[in-house]
Amino acid sequence: MSSSRMDKLGPYVKALRALQDDNRLRGLNSRAGSDFSSNDYLALASASRMKKAVLAAIERDAPLGSGGSRLLRGNCEEHECEAEAAQFFGAETALFFASGYVANFAVLTTLPQRGDLLVLDSLVHASIHEGARAGRAEFRIAGHNEIGAIESAIRDWRADGGMGRVWIVAESLYSMDGDFAPLDDLVALADRYDAFLVVDEAHATGVYGEQGRGLTSHYGRRENLLIIHTCGKALGVAGALVTASGVLRDFMINRCRPFIFATAPSPLIAVAVSEALHILQREPERQQRLLRLVAFTHRKMEARGVRCPSSSQILPYMVGDNAHTMRLASAMQNRGFDIRGIRPPTVPAGTARLRISLTLNVNEDDVVSMVDALAEETKRKAR
Repeated sequence: MSSSRMDKLGPYVKALRALQDDNRLRGLNSRAGSDFSSNDYLALASASRMKKAVLAAIERDAPLGSGGSRLLRGNCEEHECEAEAAQFFGAETALFFASGYVANFAVLTTLPQRGDLLVLDSLVHASIHEGARAGRAEFRIAGHNEIGAIESAIRDWRADGGMGRVWIVAESLYSMDGDFAPLDDLVALADRYDAFLVVDEAHATGVYGEQGRGLTSHYGRRENLLIIHTCGKALGVAGALVTASGVLRDFMINRCRPFIFATAPSPLIAVAVSEALHILQREPERQQRLLRLVAFTHRKMEARGVRCPSSSQILPYMVGDNAHTMRLASAMQNRGFDIRGIRPPTVPAGTARLRISLTLNVNEDDVVSMVDALAEETKRKAR
């Protein structure tokens, strides 16, 4: 590398070398082997009904792209999936975004105002942390699933003169640990402090709740409850639906920069989201099959002495050391199982792990083979 080029790129090269030295350098790897890493929980990404719905939309001349923002000519009839989604999720309204990341960022940079307080669970998604940092409100981070820590943060802020609205932010099911939020306690806390509760249902939508409506579905319509339903996981497509009161939706349409100044999501993606919601209602056996597979896998792991501290479809196999984690992931991939290693900063330092994800792209026989292979590789690496 020439000296002039090194002057320009040197800091980046140095940073990449530091990541490599810490066994945290990332790259793009193609999918291969049995799917134990995706979030396509209900196997809708390749479902024939989804493809047929999109093809039918193309045949009736639905555009590939929206051609503009929703406030200009980009508001297509296909985006009316929002009304269908609101009805399905039992919400007053819904607003469609291009991704879950954008939706979380949009909500937190638009709705909490200067003088408000955001309290985040420490393990919420990176998009939520980024939204909090970029937004107008103060924010605090509370220990994972620690209701007392959230309440203490609110009380301390009030004692220091905080007068605005409180916003509590959590995920219903955490993507790297596979554990659930104490939603009853969070709802009660929000009510007690007249706070808004924002819940990211990314990994629960389609999997939990009646017909896959999520873990918040039984709380009904509440003005202080705002839900993000990601469409790129169990729904098999892309995008996200923010369900909230009509007032909050109208405020976002008028004040949310990631909504106002972004090209609207593809109408074909909206069609696919609509079809996914139809499938959830008409094919409940998908959800039931997945939950049976989850229970079967946990039993199999326990019998083989493979410990994953979770009761959901997300199973974190804790390793700790970055290099050891990646060697184990490589060994599993070489045996035909697409399992990826997760390292800091995605997870806290010292908690590198394999993230095993259960989907309907595999069956019980695949699970048995995977668990046996993991037990064997773990013993081999320990020698």
